[in-house]
Amino acid sequence: MTAEPTRGIRDDRPEDRDDRPADRSVRDDRPADRSVRDDRPADRSVRDGRPVDRGVRDDRPEGPGGAWTRLPAMNPATPSAAAPAEPDPGRATSPARTGRGAGPLPGRVRTAPAPATGGSGGTGGRTVAPSPLDPGASQDPHGIHRRLREEFPLTYDPLLRAWVLSRYADVATALTDGRFTHGHRPGDPPCVRAHVDVDTAALRAVTERTAYVLARRIAERPQADLVADFCHWLPAGIVAAAVGVPYRDMMRLVRGRAAGALAGECGTQIAVREKALASFLGNVLSDPDQVAALRDAPAALVARAWTESLRRDPPVQIAVRRTAAEVPVSGGLIPAGASVALLVGSAGRDPERFREPDRFDPLRDDPGQLTYGPGFCPAVLLAGIEAEYALRALFAEMPRLRLADGFRPTPAGLITRAPRTLIVRPGG
Repeated sequence: MTAEPTRGIRDDRPEDRDDRPADRSVRDDRPADRSVRDDRPADRSVRDGRPVDRGVRDDRPEGPGGAWTRLPAMNPATPSAAAPAEPDPGRATSPARTGRGAGPLPGRVRTAPAPATGGSGGTGGRTVAPSPLDPGASQDPHGIHRRLREEFPLTYDPLLRAWVLSRYADVATALTDGRFTHGHRPGDPPCVRAHVDVDTAALRAVTERTAYVLARRIAERPQADLVADFCHWLPAGIVAAAVGVPYRDMMRLVRGRAAGALAGECGTQIAVREKALASFLGNVLSDPDQVAALRDAPAALVARAWTESLRRDPPVQIAVRRTAAEVPVSGGLIPAGASVALLVGSAGRDPERFREPDRFDPLRDDPGQLTYGPGFCPAVLLAGIEAEYALRALFAEMPRLRLADGFRPTPAGLITRAPRTLIVRPGG
């Protein structure tokens, strides 16, 4: 499918300041300044209708790909059908989980009557569906997601200017059904057709070597931050090594055309892989039983743990699609030509699909994730290889590796989400 141009979120939308990029050391017309203290690659934020790296000059050639992590236009193509100016307070039903297809007519904001309060009977009112952009959502979106799944499986969000889907079945449909267009995930059919001649053995060798070099650099420290000292460098270092970029120039080039030389359209998904790796290591290290089980685990078990981490804590929380036709989903119909926000993070914790969805369990018998598509793609391949060799290198160089006393990983972020720090004691 052909992706439409990415236009982003309106400037008056509340921003998650934690997601702003912090790499300010790079200019295209000169080598990176090594003396700058903060050279970490940063999330891309949305400005002027497209994601940009605030630390890089606007005239820098942009690398290919990246559409699946960007937020495209939120304006419905037909505002009169898809975005009513005034919701109808009389539409006051919240369909049960078994009532798929029931609910208000398309074009209505889902509302429910508020109960009367106080001895005097109180005043009438209505309860509006929560928004994924509500205050506090960056730190803890799960309560909002839960209420959306249970009470508002289909709602129009004025902040996002898009219809919102939160249940696993609906999000999975929107990511695979041809009636939903606009972008793709690495591993989806359009992506698979774009990649040929990938040397898997070479990628494994580069990944293993890079992971062990990084692990040895922090093994002798009394304390380290795995996000800053390991997760930040591994995805970028692999791309740089694979395309022959000198280490000193790595952060200047891996976000541009050099990355595309390795993995085509999806090669620049470095920041997403970094976040996915941080969440994976955080999930493993938070449970001593998982540390013991995965310390010398075969590749198959590590792969299951990786899939489970993508389900529980996907790096991309919200993906956006546009309907090419009217589509029935839980709670009603989405009109044609409408923008649809897919809450990937909510779908991965849907109790209708996963037992004990909040628990990290690599051995669960109902696995699944929605971050990457099912087909072959170098970005998908690299992410899984990175997870495997990250664990092997860290445990080999630091057999007693554990989280620092009193530290627990705290994910944060709205569009993308992961722990900002992972403070560990390399020597136990």
